[in-house]
Amino acid sequence: MPTLEEILTKSIPELRERYVDRARPVPKGLVDALECDSRQGAHHLAKLIRERWRKNRAEGQRLHNLLRFEIDLWEQGFNFIAGVDEAGMAPLAGPVIAGAVILPRNYKLKRLNDSKQILDENVRTELAEQIKQDAVVWAAGRAEVEEIDTLNIYHAGLLAMRRAVEGLTSQPDFILVDARRIPHCRAPQRGIIKGDTLSASIAAASIIAKTTRDAIMTEFDGIHPGYNFKTHKGYPTPEHCRRLKELGATPIHRRSFARVREALGLDPIQESLFEEKVEGAAAG
Repeated sequence: MPTLEEILTKSIPELRERYVDRARPVPKGLVDALECDSRQGAHHLAKLIRERWRKNRAEGQRLHNLLRFEIDLWEQGFNFIAGVDEAGMAPLAGPVIAGAVILPRNYKLKRLNDSKQILDENVRTELAEQIKQDAVVWAAGRAEVEEIDTLNIYHAGLLAMRRAVEGLTSQPDFILVDARRIPHCRAPQRGIIKGDTLSASIAAASIIAKTTRDAIMTEFDGIHPGYNFKTHKGYPTPEHCRRLKELGATPIHRRSFARVREALGLDPIQESLFEEKVEGAAAG
């Protein structure tokens, strides 16, 4: 290990690349030495390192708060706590997907958040892969377009959630769900409004659901060219609505949704009323 004196022989850009850009552990005494340095660049680097420490503390506190529901349940004696969430309620096409995840105790993954808050698709993918690697168990469940059109989107979402829970190889002894309760589940459960922003387990499930569904819609892009499913993932964007009118509906379009029925020249049906409620939801 190099001494502090040897480290200080490095240039300011070298030190910044190591301790800010690459976020390597900062040797004891380095920040104090930089603040005593006569160079303005050294003072700026010390400020950047302290800012990095501040952000790390804030992120650590955020992740701890994200576990508050899980911590309370662990203290009550529940060991396997599953978070469950769905993705794909508002799209005009494709299945609805649910994720179910049981995380290890006190699990903290930097940048873990509700999937809708993570705008970078690459970051979501990285987090999903890490969650799958670290989770006690995880599973995805789906409800197909035909089931959405038969049951309505709300009940199809619940069906996908139940299938995700049933797909876990170790069953949970408690379930945390985003804003609802899953029927026909043996384990006790709690619905938390905006749970994907308040519970680490639900946030992890939302990322699994979102990335799984995005991958499915990307595959559909090759099967049904011309609609650009890879980009909008079936959501009612202006581009998707325009192409739906121009090209007509594919087999993966939801016939119970008003905009699809309009493109097909069909009359609205009662199930379409729920579409108006879910279209206002964020694109999960």
